[in-house]
Amino acid sequence: MRTVAVVGGGLIGTSIGMDLHGCGVRVHIIDRDPVTQAVAAERCRGYEGAPPEPADLAVIAVPPGAVAPVLREWQSSGLARCYTDVASAKESVHRAATAAGCALDAFVGGHPMAGSERPGPYAARAGLFTGRPWVLTPDRHTGTAALSAALALVEACGARLVVMGRAEHDRAVATTSHAPHVVASALASAVGAAPQEVVDLCGAGIRDATRIAAGETGLWSDILGSNASAVAAALEPLITELTDALVQLRAVAGAPPGSPPRVLAGLLDRGGEGRARIMTAQPAAAPAPPPVTVPSYA
Repeated sequence: MRTVAVVGGGLIGTSIGMDLHGCGVRVHIIDRDPVTQAVAAERCRGYEGAPPEPADLAVIAVPPGAVAPVLREWQSSGLARCYTDVASAKESVHRAATAAGCALDAFVGGHPMAGSERPGPYAARAGLFTGRPWVLTPDRHTGTAALSAALALVEACGARLVVMGRAEHDRAVATTSHAPHVVASALASAVGAAPQEVVDLCGAGIRDATRIAAGETGLWSDILGSNASAVAAALEPLITELTDALVQLRAVAGAPPGSPPRVLAGLLDRGGEGRARIMTAQPAAAPAPPPVTVPSYA
């Protein structure tokens, strides 16, 4: 892979460009905002605008709702021989790309599982994806060249390859990323509405629990809308837990004085067990695997 065009000079696109530059790849940054394009190109030591000849790969680094029209536009202009994206919703992107008449044999869906609550090219950094999962969602329409190019991208960024079906991916990220963002936003909203003397008491715990609520509203609104069904399903067990907690707490508050019961012990135990599983998941520093042969997926 010698030349890559990155469409979208935000955090993810610029970070990809920085990793590719470090591997000796010529990077071209394309962004509709000329200032963002210039900053992103400077940060990854790349070039502004489309390359004079078709790139080996184009990375569509835009919000989920914009992937299909952007992919269609740049495929029509011959920007690259192969294409991938970084959107965190895959079913809706694929449906839109199919409806738009995109060349699906030259495209494979992708999603690097790394990021930051800080948006834009100034938040980008080399090594952002090192050891992190990078999901690819090939199917029976995916061409060998597109899959090979996407695999080379994952390897160049030092990420850990994960191959999944689109629906499976969307359910997984709804549980691990999208629903937690909704919960963090709801918590931050409730705490932020309290009187200032209450907010002044916030410590590290509440700051950690609400960190991701600082994400860009426009981007996250697009993400949640693009994966709405899976996010709703992922929120249901959380709502059940909170509703049960509310019932228990009200019952205890209305009980006669006496020795306090073990309030919410089951939830707290399950929370501790869940936290332990989260912390023993695949470590962020896990090395990237060697290239693999990926079977066709229906």
